[in-house]
Amino acid sequence: MMRLCLALSALALSPLIVTSSADQVIIVLPTLFDLLTLERSGSIFFSYARETELSRLLTDDDSPSTLLIPTNRAIMALARKPHQDPIPVDGGIDLNEQELDQRSKRNVRHWVSLHIIPQSPIDIGLHSFPTLVEGRNVTFEEVEGDLSQPDWTRVLLNGEIRLLGKKEARNGVFFLLDGTMKDGN
Repeated sequence: MMRLCLALSALALSPLIVTSSADQVIIVLPTLFDLLTLERSGSIFFSYARETELSRLLTDDDSPSTLLIPTNRAIMALARKPHQDPIPVDGGIDLNEQELDQRSKRNVRHWVSLHIIPQSPIDIGLHSFPTLVEGRNVTFEEVEGDLSQPDWTRVLLNGEIRLLGKKEARNGVFFLLDGTMKDGN
């Protein structure tokens, strides 16, 4: 019954109120996994994330995370897709199918890890946060904007990526981005 309630709450993209007695109200938020299942504009990232063991973070209530989800359009605009090596492999190097598959999986895991801050909630006013890639931080830079809008609408990520949306889950939050994280940004 509880799984059905969670699924219904995810479809409505709002908290589900379940009452077990007249004086007790329980509010259940969907997980990041639930929200990403329905976020069409982030479906490519979600597909890549599901290919890795990092997908457990999307359902884990004990490891709240902040996800930085590039739009499908931002991913499609990449010259080299997340599963490809950042620098093309020399044509003279012969790799068998297993080696290519391992490289692809490693590249995807690394790329997805660049988009995960292993804490939630975060105060974007603090500016810099570590990602799952050791030594790689993301920086939130405040910019001018409409003060009647939420604070995240007045922020650039790493000085160039605009935040387009925000959704909260019981195990974290995700921001929808108009760009992607790269090792160089």
